[in-house]
Amino acid sequence: MDRWFLIAATALAAVAGVRGLLVLRHGKMSSWTVWWMIAALICQIGYLVIRGEMRGACPLRSIGEISVYLAWSLTLFYLLVGPMYRISLLGVFTAPVVVLFQSFALLPGRLAANPAKILNTNPWGETHSAMSVLAYGALALAAVAGVMFLVLDRQLKEHQLKGGLFRNLPPVRELLVSLERLLWIGMILLTIGLVAGLLMPHGHGAKAHLIAAVAVWAGYIALIAVKRVRGITGRRFALGAVALFVLSLGVFAFV
Repeated sequence: MDRWFLIAATALAAVAGVRGLLVLRHGKMSSWTVWWMIAALICQIGYLVIRGEMRGACPLRSIGEISVYLAWSLTLFYLLVGPMYRISLLGVFTAPVVVLFQSFALLPGRLAANPAKILNTNPWGETHSAMSVLAYGALALAAVAGVMFLVLDRQLKEHQLKGGLFRNLPPVRELLVSLERLLWIGMILLTIGLVAGLLMPHGHGAKAHLIAAVAVWAGYIALIAVKRVRGITGRRFALGAVALFVLSLGVFAFV
């Protein structure tokens, strides 16, 4: 049953991306992108609830479950941030990433049909896992906003000012403001997750995982500090957000 919720969520996100792109080609924007993503979020929640009951804990015990949780977090932050900052086009860029994460989880062997129950869960461990992956949703959306900025920057430099994509992209300044806010949100959540990780019991291999997590945290702090203290071009800031997120995915290799 949980797998069908995941398949439905993936299909809905795919429709949101494809439909949004087709409408965009005609120089228009469709509010339906948001509604398709809301439907995808409901299916994601259905999957996580059922999977959580099967696990008896937060469903973050395999790389497949982490991928779904990350897709849910990304969808959630898009629905909270996109309409709030009038960046409806963000859904067209976000939907393919959601599809990618969930398609990875649907690959054979990524999700056990009958996952083992988790006994003797530790609250610090649960907080560490949940808050860290939730933070990655905000950081992933920051990377998506960074890609949008890079696309807009390229179009401006090549004087491609008449396409449907350019007409619907938000102003450069608005993108950068949203990108920085998303990084701050992600860093606050990641900090909470790291503190919980330091307080949880440490089993075999936990040390390497925490070191990698601290390295990711330090990288994002450095990027934000440079932006605030010395200043940095919008292009480098966007590239930094995208590169750091891609590199940070290596943390899950230690799960």
